[in-house]
Parts: sequence; structure tokens; C-alpha cells
Amino acid sequence: MKTSSQLLQGHTPSTDVEVNRRHWLGTAGSLVAGLAWPSASSAASIDMSFRVPARRLDALVAAFYKDFNKPVILPDFNVARDGARYDVDLHRLVTTVKVPETGEILKISGLLAVPVGAPGPLPVLSWQHGTVLSFGEIPSNLLLLKDPAYQLTDVKDSVETLLNVHRFAGQGYAVIAADYVGKGPFRNGRGEGYAVKDVTTHTCMRILDVGVQALRSLKHQPGPLFLNGWSQGAVNTQWLHQALRAKGYPIRGTAVQSPFTELTECWRFWAGKQTFDPPEGASSYPAMPDWVSLCMIITLGSFELHYRLDGLLKVAVRPEFRDMAAKYWSDYELNVDPAKPFPTGRTLLVPGFFTEFTDERNSAFLRRMAANTPTFYRYDAPIRFYYGMADEALHPTMVQRAIAAGGGQTAGIPVAGGSHRGNFLASLYGDASSLGGQNNVLEWFNARRR
Repeated sequence: MKTSSQLLQGHTPSTDVEVNRRHWLGTAGSLVAGLAWPSASSAASIDMSFRVPARRLDALVAAFYKDFNKPVILPDFNVARDGARYDVDLHRLVTTVKVPETGEILKISGLLAVPVGAPGPLPVLSWQHGTVLSFGEIPSNLLLLKDPAYQLTDVKDSVETLLNVHRFAGQGYAVIAADYVGKGPFRNGRGEGYAVKDVTTHTCMRILDVGVQALRSLKHQPGPLFLNGWSQGAVNTQWLHQALRAKGYPIRGTAVQSPFTELTECWRFWAGKQTFDPPEGASSYPAMPDWVSLCMIITLGSFELHYRLDGLLKVAVRPEFRDMAAKYWSDYELNVDPAKPFPTGRTLLVPGFFTEFTDERNSAFLRRMAANTPTFYRYDAPIRFYYGMADEALHPTMVQRAIAAGGGQTAGIPVAGGSHRGNFLASLYGDASSLGGQNNVLEWFNARRR
């Protein structure tokens, strides 16, 4: 997620990655432990490829590391300790998915990142990115690095995906990441499915499936599966974990950072209807960030689109913000009129939204969101919840509910002083001193690779 201030204001590929426009056909799911993924078609392709040297990955991470380390809770990036061990081949995946809620068949894209020269079998990491308030900050956007003049930015690109590619593909994992429906080069003006469970899960499963097919087509043997996701992507990762386990697929380990687990409680927190005491030892808690109202608008638009709740944005949003909300949902352009108030989480919704009947569509929205909540689930495969003790958008109490309900395979890792972004960074690059005596995600996954 971008910061509040952000919201309101080349190399030549080698021959072994020249697989542009390489196509493969097969039965969906037949290459992944015999599972039949829900998908519209088995056809998929790689339409673009590029090799990023390890030294370039290190330089990019060094440039962006400080943007996540705010307030500072980790030492500066240490290339000697955390530098990439392998060059990485980036491939853009292209396929289709059937949207369960609407029946549409949509063209979608994703990213496959493969470490060059790493011994196999390659452990597979399915990465789910966090909220991006644009249409283009997606995993496969990293292929733009193929142009040596392209300048990666935190405004236009998925830097969090860069960090995962560096941390995992650079250390020997194959990383597979979906560009969510409504994002990327093939959206054709269609809205996204923010917090919409089935389309999100099907998209992530579909890209995971074709990513493993592509890995095999590139003569790599896929190894054990790991899942990782941050913020919105942490919710998506919980859904994906639960769906994979329902099909009997083995998962060696799942990690989620800043997970919005109980969605209705999250909305109540954002709207100021749910409050919590500061964590033990703290005298205060960070203020709610500006961007939560934008996430709420996108959620309403996504539910209106996918669940056919026509007019939901109009009846859920206060009259003075309806035009702004409708425009933002359509174009994600934040042209703020300084003469007009900007909606906050507390002011966006109509009075009584959480306390009384306001409209049947609002009631249906609350029911749908409660049904999509992943909190109360018994995990039978290991999962870790990393949560910041100063996360401006997610109070630790909200995460602890899922940990308490999840059973003996769950563990919570508190990050002292961790903001929303700082918690994510610490989960990847922190050590026992910043992670309550525990290890980071890479170290934990490495211990579970065999």
C-alpha cells in the first residue's frame, strides 16, 4: 500500500530465456498433483521474458528498502548478508479465467520468476500482492525492466513484488504471482474484485497452475509449495490456502503479513465504529491513514460489480461524496478539490450503516463480506501471521483472532514498532531482534524445504 503522501499528491536476455510467444497446451491442473483447478481454458502462454542480474536486483532493493522501513525498525539493507544469489528470469504469463460470480471468461496475466542455475527441484512460492490504487502496479510490470532506460518507481510499479522476487527467486525459489482481475494490460476497462472471494481465489489458482506448467515447459522440476501475501494479498493468501487444502494439495508453509482477516471488523475499525486500546506498553496508536476510504470505495464498487448489487455505491456513500466515489471507482484518478472535504473512513458511509437498516443493498453487502471472511478456519498446514504492533490500518487484536481460532498449526509473529509497510519488510529481511525472537519468512521456508 502506498503512503498517505503518495496517495494525495536494461539488459539483454540470454538465449535460454528467449521463450517469447512460446505456447503450451495441456489439461488444466494435470501438471499440479492431478488437481483440477477451476479455469476457463487450459491454454496459456509466455509472451515476454527478461533476465535480471542479481546485482541489479540488489541495487533496486537497496533503492526502495528505505521507503518501507518507516519508521525505522531495521538496519539498512545489507547486500553482503541479504544479496541475491542468483540472476532471475522474469516471464509474463497469459491465460484466461472464468469469473464464478458473473460467468465471464477474462484474459489475465501474471508473473513467473525463475532463478538461473539454481539446483532443482525448485520450491514454488505463490505470492499475492497488496492493495494498489491503480490499474498497473502489478507483478508482471517488472518486465518493463527489459528497457534499460525504464525507471522503476513506487508510484507506478509493484515494488513489494520486487522485494519478493529478490528475497525468494534470488535465493532459489520459483515465484508465481497473479495480476488480479481488473488489473494489468488485459483489463479492458473492467473493474477489479477487491475482497471478492471466489474470483480472487480462482485467479490466483489459475495463475499458480499455469505458472507450474510454464516452469515444467522451461525444463524445471517444481518442488514443494509455499504461499506468501501482504495486506489485501494476505486475505487472498488465506483464501488460496484454504481452497488448496480443501482439494488436498500439500502446502509446506504459508506466511501472511498485515492480514485483514475479519473483513466486517476491519470496516468497522476503519469507520471508527470499532476501537481498541493501544497494545501493552504503548500510550497511543497511529492515526488511521488517508487511503482507507479509497479502499472502501473500491470494495463497494467490486461488490456492486460481482454480486450485482446495482446502486450500492450510491446508497452506501454519503450524498456529498457520491460523485467523487463513483468517479474514483471508474478511473482511480485522485483529483482532490481542496475546497471540498475529502472522505475519511469515518465520514464516507451513510449514517447508521453498521447499526440499522439503511438499504437492502447495504445489508446484502454486509452479509457478503461476512461470508468472505477467512478468520475462523482450522489450519491443518503451517501458517504464520506477521503483524505490526504499530500498523496504522490494522490493530494487532484483529489479527490475533485468526491466530487463536486457527489451531495448533498457526503462529503469530509480532513486529515491534512495525507499521503497515514496516511489518512487511521485517517479515522478509528482519531477524530475531525485530521479530519477537522468531525468524523471517525466507529462513522459515528454507527450514521447511526438505
